[in-house]
Amino acid sequence: MKNLLNLLIVPSFLFCSFQKENGLASYRSVAVENTVEKGDRIIYLFFKADKDRSGSEKIILQESKISEGKMKSMPSFDRKEVQNGDFIITLVETGGKEIASQHVKDPLNPELEVYEKEGMSRHKASLQNAEFSVRFPYSENMGLVKIEKATDDGVKLLFTQKL
Repeated sequence: MKNLLNLLIVPSFLFCSFQKENGLASYRSVAVENTVEKGDRIIYLFFKADKDRSGSEKIILQESKISEGKMKSMPSFDRKEVQNGDFIITLVETGGKEIASQHVKDPLNPELEVYEKEGMSRHKASLQNAEFSVRFPYSENMGLVKIEKATDDGVKLLFTQKL
């Protein structure tokens, strides 16, 4: 009787476990197909900043890449946190409406951490040129990218270019 009970229980457990796996596998394939159909993309923008002898910056868009993927979160910033020398990168759609903005700490004057006998300290370095990049969710109606620099007098437009 015991052998007969084992003979019936073991196959029923195996049968049920395979049924659950088959159901999950079909659900997973549907989820993957939906994400591929949606076509989420990310645009990467690579810039180079040069400082001339007078101290004014010149920005060049070196490259832009579009790749498949979805941004997990969009970096946000408060305009009150922007300090002198920091850049604000803004994407603008073809109609003139701002799509998204990001804050980039001053790439030409980065803050470096230095270990000394007294402990850790921070120093500002002054560079003649630097490279930086940003990423945004891609949209078909992107018109242009603009870069502004925060100054004592407000915000100064440094760069605009059509995408």
